[in-house]
Amino acid sequence: MLQERLPTGISGLDKIMYGGLIPGRAYLVRGGPGSGKTTLGLHFLAAGIANNEKTLYITLGEPAEQILKNAAQLGFNSNAIAVLDLSPNSEFFTEIQTYDIFSPAEVEREPTTQKIIDAVNNIQPQRVVLDAITQFRYLATDAFQFRKQVLSFMRFLLEQGITVIFTSEGSEAAPDDDLQFISDGVIHLTQVDDERTISVTKFRGSDFRSGLHSMRLTDKGMEVYPRLQPEAYKRDFAGQTIPSGIPELDELLHGGLERGSVTLFTGPTGVGKTTIGIQFMKEAAGRGERSVIYCFEEAQDILLHRCESVNIPVRSMLERSTLSVVTVEPLSFSPDEFASLVRQEVEQNKAQIVMIDSISGYRLSVRGQDLVGHLHALCKYLQNMGVTVILINEVESITGDFKATEVGISYMTDNIIFLRYLELHGEMRKAIGVLKKRMSNFEKTLREIEITRYGIKVGKPLLGLRGILSGTPEWVDGNEAK
Repeated sequence: MLQERLPTGISGLDKIMYGGLIPGRAYLVRGGPGSGKTTLGLHFLAAGIANNEKTLYITLGEPAEQILKNAAQLGFNSNAIAVLDLSPNSEFFTEIQTYDIFSPAEVEREPTTQKIIDAVNNIQPQRVVLDAITQFRYLATDAFQFRKQVLSFMRFLLEQGITVIFTSEGSEAAPDDDLQFISDGVIHLTQVDDERTISVTKFRGSDFRSGLHSMRLTDKGMEVYPRLQPEAYKRDFAGQTIPSGIPELDELLHGGLERGSVTLFTGPTGVGKTTIGIQFMKEAAGRGERSVIYCFEEAQDILLHRCESVNIPVRSMLERSTLSVVTVEPLSFSPDEFASLVRQEVEQNKAQIVMIDSISGYRLSVRGQDLVGHLHALCKYLQNMGVTVILINEVESITGDFKATEVGISYMTDNIIFLRYLELHGEMRKAIGVLKKRMSNFEKTLREIEITRYGIKVGKPLLGLRGILSGTPEWVDGNEAK
């Protein structure tokens, strides 16, 4: 039986924890300054307020005025957030005050402790955020006393049926291992250069999605993008062959591309990879199917102009919503964020064909992470959803030294279609061929291809040539193509 869950107010984080927090427990949120601990706590309280729950924010560091100001700037109802301000004020410095809030002998008369007890008894909150509990460490006589005091404090809150989030700025100089042992769950917030991540390493009584997940702080709060788990998604779909609408190209492919397959179009720059991929989308649009192109390297206006110059009516496809062109700035998106964009297009807008143009641009968004792993997960997800995937791969060599791909992704593709430049009679010509087709047979010859203002023209098989893959073909027995 699935346990009751308490949403955190951050949908991506709730997905990582399979629904949210387990009520009546204490969770540690740890991270450095500016990592988003306070923002996460505000989301947690705002979700409670939206559910007509009573909440309390206890601050021992940042003044209450600043907490409420931040909440208002993020769009939360700051007037509904009760704050107990235990942060030191200016009088602490001028009067040199000291206080030991957890001394057992003085607990009844200690004003700070009494303020916490009074606030909890008066408000009777279901959710409490304590920011930051590490401030207590400086008020304890030793590590043993600190742990004992924190355990007692947490027990007092949990006995009231309260779900608690408490924060820590643990570091190598001031570790918080003891707090991690005490808590029922641990959420880590990290930032390396410009990349923010969130991870869950402990969650008593529940499974969770392990590993690092992308996170972003925006003017509306925290957004979390869980790492894609393709096995969690599945959609039934009919196995169909998707034609290009060009008879000679479909002959080469023995009908076209299969629905739910991954196809790699590979070749040097300017050879026509993207244009041929969009030709399949043009044909799909005629059937009322929606396609989406993610452009990592080319502006939308340039792409539209190029397509219209070769008789592909992309603007009318956009107007009919059978095509979407999304320009992606690679360094602005993590792989998890990009996967979230793709999922939205597939699950909400019912996209049937997805093109990634190109792999080299997508590699920039990975930022040194596992390119093959991220791309594999994304393609597998799309396949499970019955989406046809087109990957555009650019190779550096213009002619000679034939390579299908230079990034080791051939294994995950069902089809590999390659394009080459040829030198014939002193002219640069183009040829297209199929290197791999997993779901059906294919034509083993190459065909010349031209991209003209009237569209894509594919010729007859080049039977009289040898050495085509080298880029410098020769006619067999001196026979030239007719």
